[in-house]
Amino acid sequence: MSNMITLAVPGISCGDCRQVIGGAVGAVAGVSAPQVDIEAQTVGVAYGASAALPRIVAAVEDSGHKISGYAVQNQVVRRAS
Repeated sequence: MSNMITLAVPGISCGDCRQVIGGAVGAVAGVSAPQVDIEAQTVGVAYGASAALPRIVAAVEDSGHKISGYAVQNQVVRRAS
């Protein structure tokens, strides 16, 4: 069974952002088909046991985007202060 994380990424504004973030997150081992939603400014990621949450978060941040919060299995874990 996969886990799900939804990342709030306020800087998502275009198709290039979608490609950069999707590629970075998709390259993390254990991640399957990240869904980048420009309108909602979120990234939904299904991941297996081999994917570590810090690696997923780092992939977004290393792509030059800031995360303002995230929810795992629809439970808020971190939000902007």
